Amino acid sequence: MLSIKQLPRVQTPYYAYDTALLARTLEAIQAETRGHDNWHVHYAVKANTHPDILRQIAAAGFGADCVSGGEIQAALDAGFPASEIAYAGVGKADWEIRLALKAGIAMFNVESLEELEVIHEIATLLNTRARVSFRINPDVGAHTHAHITTGKAENKFGIAKEDMVSVIRQAQAMPRIDFTGLHFHIGSQLLVMDDFAALCTRINELQDELEAAGLYAGNINVGGGLGIDYEAPDAHPIPDFKAYFQTYAQGLKLREGQQLHFELGRAVVAQMGSLITRVLYVKHAKVKKFAIVDAGMTDLIRPALYGAYHKVENLSAADRGDVETTLYDVVGPICESSDVFVTDYAMPAARRGDIIALRSAGAYGEIMASGYNCRPLPKGVCIQ
Repeated sequence: MLSIKQLPRVQTPYYAYDTALLARTLEAIQAETRGHDNWHVHYAVKANTHPDILRQIAAAGFGADCVSGGEIQAALDAGFPASEIAYAGVGKADWEIRLALKAGIAMFNVESLEELEVIHEIATLLNTRARVSFRINPDVGAHTHAHITTGKAENKFGIAKEDMVSVIRQAQAMPRIDFTGLHFHIGSQLLVMDDFAALCTRINELQDELEAAGLYAGNINVGGGLGIDYEAPDAHPIPDFKAYFQTYAQGLKLREGQQLHFELGRAVVAQMGSLITRVLYVKHAKVKKFAIVDAGMTDLIRPALYGAYHKVENLSAADRGDVETTLYDVVGPICESSDVFVTDYAMPAARRGDIIALRSAGAYGEIMASGYNCRPLPKGVCIQ
């Protein structure tokens, strides 16, 4: 359990990041991928772009997976080599494509023929070449929230698998395009290895189709999606990387010389972060008790957006030794009915001024914060 003694004296709400846990998580990934010289792990920058966190991940030798020009620049500034940056995203603007081409990134993960044509046009104007992989929509379902599935035929992402060969041939006919491989991503917060095994099966089928057409993909990028334990962050602070990587090692039939790429985000940084907030009021309503805190959906939108769960801990009560619990709705100050973190939640009695931690908030927390209601953005603070 996070201790109040670990926390700095900083105005709430803010994010506290355990960089020691991040280091152990990175070491766990390295341990499971060691010996696979053709494997490359890219950190999905969209999960958390705190500069200190980016620098720590870059220094550990990881690549970067970016989905915007701003993320490419942040990755470069943090020390990620351009040669280890993959650029995905369903809507790449012209300025972002120019930035990526001038930086010399490893590859574009291209999502449509229309995008490919624009990349070729800009590469021609810049008198350079663009290395592209095609994001293929594998039409593979995933056991996760509907808002974070990406690999079904009805999702906006990727090129239909039926069009794969045709699009590759069109790319090969473009003088400024180098076709480098295939990219996939089926969703996020996946805890069932069967989902990744199903992706392996589909990739193997598509590889057979490529081979039959006389085509070769130098890179196979399987995306990310590995989930974490939001219910018990202390029991499982590091995800099951062993099962995750073994699924691909056993399930994928790679061709000679192929490079395998992973894009992990949530699994790298989620458990290291907590949103720290303070109780403003304890409201005794007719049928409910509300712990009204100074953080809201502007600081952590996931519960309002996805119905996502974050474990809530009253750090002040733990410091006092209070153990008897009562039920609260823990809510924020935003003028929206959806500004609720948890309902009917059992925790030790809350008092005005108590420090509350919303755990497992290192991914898609600070980075998704907004200034709605003219609220200041929360700060991120690194702790050991």
